[in-house]
Amino acid sequence: MPKKMLIDAAHAEETRVVVVDGNRVEDFDFESQSKKQLRGNIYLAKVTRVEPSLQAAFVEYGGNRHGFLAFNEIHPDYYQIPVADREALLREEEADEDDEPLADDNEDSDAEAVSGDEDDVMEEEVARRRRRLMRRYKIQEVIRRRQIMLVQVVKEERGNKGAALTTYLSLAGR
Repeated sequence: MPKKMLIDAAHAEETRVVVVDGNRVEDFDFESQSKKQLRGNIYLAKVTRVEPSLQAAFVEYGGNRHGFLAFNEIHPDYYQIPVADREALLREEEADEDDEPLADDNEDSDAEAVSGDEDDVMEEEVARRRRRLMRRYKIQEVIRRRQIMLVQVVKEERGNKGAALTTYLSLAGR
């Protein structure tokens, strides 16, 4: 059976949405004027606990409960790694850049059309380096208790669970 989304907006102070698959309720959400929406908000937060078994941190951001920050949602700029490690990583990146072949200065007009593809390749390379950097460390090695960081709410608080957070901030708009 196809999934259906049912919306109840009969009352001005509350809107309810339910997703049903046949007779089974898959998801239920409501938005109330009295309850402030958190998703998308950005906060200055403090790490209260680093949990190595979950590879995540719990942070105090001003909500009702502590927020949940998964390791893969932490930008490498927040990593607190020793200076020697940071310098080694920079040397590695420079070595990788030196290994790449340099393009000729007298390229055809066809090469200009390819430059968009080269930008994509460069973005993929940066993403690959970040993943390699993340694989090298565990959360307890790079994030400390009482560390301050900017976070954005990705998923609202539900039941007894705190909000899901990220340090990869995104601003919606034109």
